[in-house]
This record gives sequence, C-alpha cells and structure tokens, in this order.
Amino acid sequence: MDQLETFKKQWQEREQELPSLSYDSIYKMLLKKSSSIVKWIFIISIAELLFWISLNFLMPDSQKAIIIDLGIENIIFYGNIFHFIIFGVFIIYFYKNYQSIQVTDDTKSLMKSILNTRKTVKYFVYYNVGMFILSSIVLNSFFYNRSDQLYEVMDFAAKGVAQDSFASVFIVSQIIFGILFVGILILFYWLIYGILLKRLKRNYKELKKMEL
Repeated sequence: MDQLETFKKQWQEREQELPSLSYDSIYKMLLKKSSSIVKWIFIISIAELLFWISLNFLMPDSQKAIIIDLGIENIIFYGNIFHFIIFGVFIIYFYKNYQSIQVTDDTKSLMKSILNTRKTVKYFVYYNVGMFILSSIVLNSFFYNRSDQLYEVMDFAAKGVAQDSFASVFIVSQIIFGILFVGILILFYWLIYGILLKRLKRNYKELKKMEL
C-alpha cells in the first residue's frame, strides 16, 4: 500500500510539472494556423488566375483562326476580360480576409474572419463552376445554330465526317467533354480549397469551444 501511495504521489507531481496550454497560447496557435491557411488560399487563387490567362496565350494558331472565321473573337475576348475582372475581385477579397485575420486580437473577431473566408471561397467556387457551365451552354448553342459554317471552317468534309450527322455528333461530344471538365474542376476545388476549408472549420470549432 505504501508503494502504491508513493507511486500515485509521484505521478501527480509529474502531472503538475507538465506545461499546460493557456487560453492565450491556444488562441495564438489557432490564429497562426488560420492566417497561414488564408494566405495559401490567396496564393493559390493568384496561381490559378495566371494559369487561366496563360492558356489564352498558349492557344494554337489553328484554333485562333477558327474563332476568327466564326466571328466570335470579340465575344470571347470581352468575355475573358469580364471573367478575369471578377476573378481579380475575389483575389482582392481573399487578400482582405488575410489582412483581417492578421490584425485580429480576440477570439470572436477571428471566428468572424474564418466564417467570412469560408463564405468567400464557396462563392468563388460556385462562380467559377457556374461561369464555365454558362459559357459552355452559350458557345455550344452558337455552334449548333451555325453548325454548317462550323463544318466548313473546321473542314470536316476532308476528314470524312458526314454533314448530316455533324451537328448532333459535335454537340454530344461537347456535352460529354463539358461534363468531364466540370467534374475535373470540382475535383480540383475539392482537393485544394476543400482541404483548406476543412482545416479552417476545425480551427473555428476549437475557437468555439474556447468561448464556451
């Protein structure tokens, strides 16, 4: 019995010697983690914008010639300008969210900043996916209505494609490609932004526990 009591006493003394995290220490840790996550969201969004812009410069000359022959170069140009402006606005909001988290000095403000960031990212993803679907519908509708012109411009006759079935085959292939691309886009956002948002949500829950 004496040995058991001695062991208990030694164990209690060791527990007391272990450093306990204070409220302030936990807050600073969560603030640092959240700030880092939001910074990465900001950086990734810039990289994504540069990627989409670079695709326009990497477009093959043959594809550019088709766009010019169809007379839709201005529509695509100004459509891209509009898209990139909206994209840039989201990047500005991401930067503001990062700045907001940097200057927070209490738990409630940090929780609010995390919620704002999560909301902004969700709107950003909805916009990009929705914009692609909308632009695909508009362009494919245009191609379908001008399928004869598209058939001649792309010289499908020389490729042995029958003109009677061209419009239907082309639209079906475009729909399949569109669905696959949307799936890849959603997967990309889920893997990149989704993981970061889950980490922010985890930080938010920890902060909420601290407020109880």
